[in-house]
Amino acid sequence: MTKNDDALCRVGDIAVALALLTRLPLPVEPDYARGAAAAWAYPLAGLVVATISGGAGVLTSLIGLPTPFSALIVLGFLIMLTGAMHEDGLADTADGLWGGWDREKRLDIMKDSHIGTYGVVAIFLGLAWRYAAILMLYDISPILGFGTVVAAALLSRAVMPVMMASLPHARNGGLSHRVGPAQRRTAALGLLVAAGLAFAVIGQAVVPALLAAAMGGLLVGLIARRKIGGQTGDILGASQQLAEIGVLTALLM
Repeated sequence: MTKNDDALCRVGDIAVALALLTRLPLPVEPDYARGAAAAWAYPLAGLVVATISGGAGVLTSLIGLPTPFSALIVLGFLIMLTGAMHEDGLADTADGLWGGWDREKRLDIMKDSHIGTYGVVAIFLGLAWRYAAILMLYDISPILGFGTVVAAALLSRAVMPVMMASLPHARNGGLSHRVGPAQRRTAALGLLVAAGLAFAVIGQAVVPALLAAAMGGLLVGLIARRKIGGQTGDILGASQQLAEIGVLTALLM
């Protein structure tokens, strides 16, 4: 790829998204030079992760495994296939934004690999909420559970490029800074891809799901702007987690 490659999307962007957001082995070397231009494909990485995870839940339900265990397997796959990177972002965000007294201290805390009290609580509440929602959804119907898990993965990862396009970098370093800022058209394409695929699996319920995802991302974005002046990789991870929780909850109501 040359520096003047301003194509809106490329097939290779999917490999970049999978390499950045999952721990899945890839048959090709991703073109990391595309950077944030590949962010439109983040929802597709979520689609792959959720299809495997949600499918495992359907399979274990069909063979007679009690729903609480099927839900636990779904959540376990969601975490394992992403290397818990989004959960880690949520924990670091909670520690930094609430553990520091000023912008510099908050950013230092977020960069620290150690986890604090706020991070532990955020991880616990996030996992508990997601597990409860997945359990109730699969208890209603494994097909409903599968569709909702897929929709939540798609829409929550569409929030990330929107955050990248809307907020400046809070620090001169880190994964988000290396990837770079996303253009608005990239974020818009990601939303379109996510919404279209989500509609295919949950139909008109995509409307409240989109609103819930947007509310989760907006909440994280507003707090991040006020406390650290922008976004980091941890903020993006936290926005994905809150958006996912929002979608899972909205489709239960």
